[in-house]
Amino acid sequence: MMTGRGIGSSEVAGGPARHIPVLVRPVVEHLAIHDGGQYIDGTFGAGGYARAILGAADCKVLGLDRDQSAVANAADLVGEMGGRLTVAESRFSALDEVAASFGIAAVDGVVLDLGVSSMQLDEAERGFSFRLDGPLDMRMGGEGASAADVVAAASERTLADIIFLLGEERHSRAVARAIVKTRAETAIRSTSQLADIVARVVRSRPGDIHPATRTFQALRLYVNDELGELAASLMAAERILKAGGRLVVVSFHSLEDRMVKTFLADRAGSRMGSRHLPQVAPPPASFQVLTKRPVGPDDTEVTANPRARSAKLRAAARTEAPADAAGRPALPRLPVLADALRGR
Repeated sequence: MMTGRGIGSSEVAGGPARHIPVLVRPVVEHLAIHDGGQYIDGTFGAGGYARAILGAADCKVLGLDRDQSAVANAADLVGEMGGRLTVAESRFSALDEVAASFGIAAVDGVVLDLGVSSMQLDEAERGFSFRLDGPLDMRMGGEGASAADVVAAASERTLADIIFLLGEERHSRAVARAIVKTRAETAIRSTSQLADIVARVVRSRPGDIHPATRTFQALRLYVNDELGELAASLMAAERILKAGGRLVVVSFHSLEDRMVKTFLADRAGSRMGSRHLPQVAPPPASFQVLTKRPVGPDDTEVTANPRARSAKLRAAARTEAPADAAGRPALPRLPVLADALRGR
């Protein structure tokens, strides 16, 4: 849910929003929004996509967010939209179930904006940012174990696996070793503490990303089970989209983008089977891929919002084929959270 540049009030229902997602125009274009349509914004945030969708046609939007504050802050916009916008507190992995609870059996489009929102990054008390000192939390919904809990309890090997697999940090073992050494002397409870520990073992040159970027990303993904949520949400979208309905996903790092790309390729029947295994007829394609290459931000958007620079949009249209209930996207083999908290 990263934010990008604003767009004029004539293009956004309810007036200009304080936070607008990146790639908002390509999102609207690929959703093919039309009058009478029903759409799901699975990562509502500050409502940037929902505003743009509602401003494009006389349609309805169901917005979901696991962050209670995002849902509470949506009250004014819900009122402005006069019954065209509904916002519910939920993980997007349950988007089809939540839609059914509102009497929505099928939708014309689903949009997912992955990652952490600028609002969350800019609130030090949420503990997402290494640039702002705050409690080492990182929980999007406020429930379950925090990043501080994982850092305090996970074994050195488990920490290294998490940081390597989810952060793609090549110095993961050194980072894990430094964390374990430090926590033996003092509790690691703040974002600045962890950032300083990582910066001591991960060197960077001028112009590089902050040395703690990959470690913070890994812990956030792990604490919130973001890849598991993404896998489930892609399947939920497949189940609830009408024939011709559009799925649009905006991702911000390679793990998410790779998962979306692989899922759509599988569902479109475009992946080749292994030459070492017997050939099996694939199920009918449930999606038609609309973006052969991911769509990225233009220079103007990156200049206005540097956080947009890594955004990638992929889109696909639903066919009439039934959803593939068995084909869950593959996930990295990660330590179970309960085991990590027991020091395994």
